[in-house]
Amino acid sequence: MVGPERAAWRRRDLLIASGLGACLPARAQGRSVTDGAGRRVNVPAQVQRIFPAGPPAAIWLYTLAPDALMGWPRANRGPELEFLLPGVGNRPEVGRLTGRGNTTNLEQLLASKPDLIVDAGSTRQTFVELADRVQAQTGIPYALLDGRLEATARGYTLLGELTGRVERAATLARYAQDTLRTVRERVARATTQPRVYYARGPEGLETGLGGSINVEMFEAMGIRHVAAGLQGGLATVSIEQVLAWDPEVIVTIDQTFSQTVAANPLWRGVSAVKSGRVHLSPKLPFGWIDFPPSVNRLPGLWWLGSKVFPSLFPEDLATLTRDFYKLFYQVDLSAAQVQRVLAGRS
Repeated sequence: MVGPERAAWRRRDLLIASGLGACLPARAQGRSVTDGAGRRVNVPAQVQRIFPAGPPAAIWLYTLAPDALMGWPRANRGPELEFLLPGVGNRPEVGRLTGRGNTTNLEQLLASKPDLIVDAGSTRQTFVELADRVQAQTGIPYALLDGRLEATARGYTLLGELTGRVERAATLARYAQDTLRTVRERVARATTQPRVYYARGPEGLETGLGGSINVEMFEAMGIRHVAAGLQGGLATVSIEQVLAWDPEVIVTIDQTFSQTVAANPLWRGVSAVKSGRVHLSPKLPFGWIDFPPSVNRLPGLWWLGSKVFPSLFPEDLATLTRDFYKLFYQVDLSAAQVQRVLAGRS
């Protein structure tokens, strides 16, 4: 931790030392749970108010324990609210503790009086140290969930233990486990692998390299994407590189790119553009591919499979969408709403 972030935490340490610690909540050690990083976390017997450390955690919590979710790291907008529970989707913006631009300070966190803090994503040492520090400074238990797709079922089981929602957690874990297993088995049966490119940004020239969280969906399913041989995170590539890759399928999250690529002379020679296989991913209320990287990606596994291997994924996407939103987001969608979701537009 360096620069402004280190300075911010130093100021918080000083606040603790100067008397803020007297305001720390007294907590009975109800039970001890091992989190996704192998840390023992003592949580109260009753967990009624949970602070999400970042957007992925907020979505995990919404799907399992919406009544306990205190708020959202970023307030949801109108198009998103339509697909979330009334009274929960519009809960206040509480800021975030992790990721870029952490916006919650220690005083605000203490004043909000959560019973538990949950973060979902990486369990690297950096995040373990952050969790330990916040927990020590505030007295509020802080649990980490492994946010990888392959760990989703285990994450729900853990979150069920933490929140006391064991039965519902088992249902959601089973859906996640069955879905990931099924899509992997289907892709493994493919006799050929089309060249797939993941396009981000209005020009379509930003993509995720091999090992990036942005293309975890592809790699978890066994779908080979053309940038897999280059290891890293998000990167900007040249149109010459895309032409050399010549993808047969393009998946994008950018509406502008999807609407303009067919008329762009730079892209006309790409096989996916010539054959009309440029697909805009759904994003309401949360993206189905990589933004944010949480359990909202589960229906994206079916969607991505149907775009890359249509013959192997014959399921009706409208039915899958309606069922997922009912089970996870706890909302009933009309046929028109389902079509709006699948169109990938706001």
